[in-house]
Amino acid sequence: MHSKCIAVAAIAGAAMMSLGARAADPITEAEVLAAQETWGSGIVAIGNAYTDGADFAAVAAEHVDTLYAYDEGVVLFKPTKAAFQQFRLTETDALSYFVGGDISEDSGFALQPWTAVRFENAGMIIDGDSATAMGNYYFTDAGTGAEAKVEYTFGYVRGPDGNLLITVHHSAFPYKSVQ
Repeated sequence: MHSKCIAVAAIAGAAMMSLGARAADPITEAEVLAAQETWGSGIVAIGNAYTDGADFAAVAAEHVDTLYAYDEGVVLFKPTKAAFQQFRLTETDALSYFVGGDISEDSGFALQPWTAVRFENAGMIIDGDSATAMGNYYFTDAGTGAEAKVEYTFGYVRGPDGNLLITVHHSAFPYKSVQ
């Protein structure tokens, strides 16, 4: 290899390292926890932008674009409050769920607004280049302070920039017995 090629490779490698994890690095539990925190903060930010009269649609688009793997391939998304069109397999459909839009049943889940989102993982499976987390997450209503408990499963892969991306997102309210 020529010294010029080695120098370019070294610069490219240093740039990747400055981004944090490299695309080939195994996913860690700490990264999954950080991705969950980022996702929850993003939901709160969308609602805050809506309440403040800011461009909430742009905040939501950034949230979906940077946290979901729609640009990399298939994303399986089953939102909590989706009954008629339960699955959101495109980025446009995901945005509709979060802020309203293309799908008539969508009123904008993230526009609630929420003041906090906290995750309680029941378990996590990390398999080198992918991870799955399952548990409950709780959304705190800005108006009442009440928490909405939701069951979730999120699947992650590492994106080209080294950050985790969501490939599976399934959410549902807990089952209520009709006894």
